[in-house]
Amino acid sequence: MNVPDPADSFLDKWRARWPEWELLSVFVPARQRDTAAAWFTLLQELGDAAWTGREPAPGLAKLAWWQEELAGWRKGARRHPLGQSLHRLAAPWDELGRALAALPVTRTPAGADEDGRALETFGQALLACEAALFGGGATDARALAAVVDDLRALRALGQGGPLPATPGRTTATGLSLPRRLQRVALRRRLRGQATGQSAVRPATLQLLLAGWRAARRG
Repeated sequence: MNVPDPADSFLDKWRARWPEWELLSVFVPARQRDTAAAWFTLLQELGDAAWTGREPAPGLAKLAWWQEELAGWRKGARRHPLGQSLHRLAAPWDELGRALAALPVTRTPAGADEDGRALETFGQALLACEAALFGGGATDARALAAVVDDLRALRALGQGGPLPATPGRTTATGLSLPRRLQRVALRRRLRGQATGQSAVRPATLQLLLAGWRAARRG
């Protein structure tokens, strides 16, 4: 009898929210596909803790728990099922954990400057992890700005608030292939919602073409 992997429920939740990845993943090298799925699932858990829920207190508690969890990954310890596939990989998990302290103010930011600084702090740690997991050169300011745009869009989608402008394509260095493909899914999700389309799965050929273009830019 097959024993279910405890991480499957988290991965399934991410796949259900982002069915576009069933197609986009063909552009990710086979050796990186499981890591990419686990990574974006982790980011989804962190984003949900920071930005969703009726009251902030449960999310704050989850972020505090994740800070401890990610600090443990650096030492080879893990409690969360996603750590089974991620914690042994050489990435700056403790840096990501420390950056979570910046997220609480982004739930309902008092102003654009405060929001931008906090999201940049988290975005820098996010990009450092993606460079370690998937490869990439030095991150430039445009790459960080692109990730901040992504985070704002994901926050708006999670909170059901006004949607930002659709993130544009970027030629910035430092964006990993999985990040570029995630931006394809995010752009199309925002466009679909802006035009009142309820379906989250774009036309197959259009999505594959957009994914192919994103992969080529690397």
